[in-house]
Amino acid sequence: MSRSRLFGSLCAMVFLVNFSRVVFAPLVGEFIDEFTIREGTAGLVVTLAWLGSASPRLPTGWLLTRVSRVRVVTVSGATLGLGALGVALAPGVPTLMAAAFLVGSASGVYFVAANPLIAELFPRRVGRAMGAHGTASQLAAVAAAPVVTVSLWYDWRYAFYGLALATALTTVLVVALAGRTDLPDAGRNDTAFVGGARSEWKLIAAGVVFLGLTGFVWQGVFNFYELYMISKGLPPATARILLTVIFAAGVPAFLISGSLADRLPHVPYLLGIVTTFLLSIVLVVFASGLAAIGLASALVGFTVHMVFPAGDTYLLGSLPDDSRASAYAVYSAGMMTTQAGGSWAVGEAVEAGVSYDAVFLGAAAGLAVLVAVYAGLNAVGRVPGGAAQPTR
Repeated sequence: MSRSRLFGSLCAMVFLVNFSRVVFAPLVGEFIDEFTIREGTAGLVVTLAWLGSASPRLPTGWLLTRVSRVRVVTVSGATLGLGALGVALAPGVPTLMAAAFLVGSASGVYFVAANPLIAELFPRRVGRAMGAHGTASQLAAVAAAPVVTVSLWYDWRYAFYGLALATALTTVLVVALAGRTDLPDAGRNDTAFVGGARSEWKLIAAGVVFLGLTGFVWQGVFNFYELYMISKGLPPATARILLTVIFAAGVPAFLISGSLADRLPHVPYLLGIVTTFLLSIVLVVFASGLAAIGLASALVGFTVHMVFPAGDTYLLGSLPDDSRASAYAVYSAGMMTTQAGGSWAVGEAVEAGVSYDAVFLGAAAGLAVLVAVYAGLNAVGRVPGGAAQPTR
């Protein structure tokens, strides 16, 4: 059977995996009201979902040296289904936090197994494949706010009941299609987890710092974007629409960026995207009027979502077959751990009385320093993978 059909089932799975993470953002206000908590605690719930995404990545990388990528993807589906049921049934904050962590864990297991698998399914067009996979993921982000809006007519928990059912069906589909597909064996020599990661530690560190800190800022921005828009005087319904605009702008961004990542030098391309992203945050802060805020929001969404396929192409395209899964798992764990605290940091800062404007401008300034440092290092050839050639 064609690898494309298996890839299609993985795109369905990543839709659900990403939905499970981003659906918490439009529910922050609902959590505050239903569980009688404040911004810091609500931000911690979201952070736990993303810390959960980081926590299993190292053990998953080790598992991939012993078990096939497809089997690990199946484990992620089972974990996501259980986590979604846990959120739906949560009677209080501790249970909600634990279930959010489990949901996040499923995503961590999935991405560490699926991304190397996709790179090996389509070795000559890694960027394009990651872009299409990311587009499916991004469609979930676009759907999150509307799904929450509909579920709130009844009960927000219905969104998680539906997620659990859809995950069970999709997991069965992945297993069925994988059993009829000629799977790649590019990773057959990737059996030494520690050795594989150690051999690529410089590339791993470069990715963790640059992409992890960029993700840290993004986490804080999008999980509090709805509340930020309300603080700027917009109605809650309009604020939710703007959050959807951010995610919708990411749909074409994944496809475009994935294609460009196959053609452009990796590091300069990433530096250019992140620079545009931080400038778009500044535009959001200073924009006034719905039209201007809407355009700035779209730019934020478009630019930040260009980072993700570009970053994965940079890492996966630079790693050799015999260490790809091991090294990518270590990078992925470090990157996710670094970015996971963004929501908590913003929530605590706002709860302490710092304005959203000040928090967002400070985040943009920090990114500007990061870009300047990496640009300088790349100019003297000190960024690992900076000399790598595009795949086509």
